[in-house]
Amino acid sequence: MASLYFKFAAMNSGKSTQLLQAHYNYFERGMNPMALTAKIDDRFGSGKITARIGLDLHAEVFTPETDVYALVAKAHEAKKVDALLIDEAQFLTPAQVMECARLVDDMDIPVMCYGLKTDFMGKLFPGSEALLRFADNLEEIKTICWCGRKATHTARVTSKGDVVREGAQIAIGGNDMYVSLCRKHFMRGEPAAQKASDKDKAAA
Repeated sequence: MASLYFKFAAMNSGKSTQLLQAHYNYFERGMNPMALTAKIDDRFGSGKITARIGLDLHAEVFTPETDVYALVAKAHEAKKVDALLIDEAQFLTPAQVMECARLVDDMDIPVMCYGLKTDFMGKLFPGSEALLRFADNLEEIKTICWCGRKATHTARVTSKGDVVREGAQIAIGGNDMYVSLCRKHFMRGEPAAQKASDKDKAAA
């Protein structure tokens, strides 16, 4: 029986790598998985899912206006879609999350969503909030902070390495703009060991 999955984590946790592996597993078994990613994230080119280990995959793209149910249903008419894998799922709208749920419930197509849970201010993305409410299965993909603890937050940083606390929720970037931190160092605004060391010396 198909399910709606939300696999979430902070940045640089290997979400895209896991998606690529799942896609390959379907393909290897002679099945037809469909990959989808947010058009807004064009760091590696539009319509491309790229993992840090160097692998990539062509994908269909979605915008806030895309009817995900209609897009997949049309593809399904031409060739059976055995699974839908969505990268950057935090950029889905709540309505699109419900369209994903319809694909599961009405068409029995498994939908696997990979994305961030919260933004650089620690607030839920609308798409992620909807997935947390409606997904059948939730899975946290773990990565670590510079201190070795589990990273639970993604901080936005300036070119000088200072943590940004306000601004637009969406700003596309990679390691030059974002760093994964545990709650302690996210709250303290310490994106690296050197920053923490400097603050300790200042306090002394």
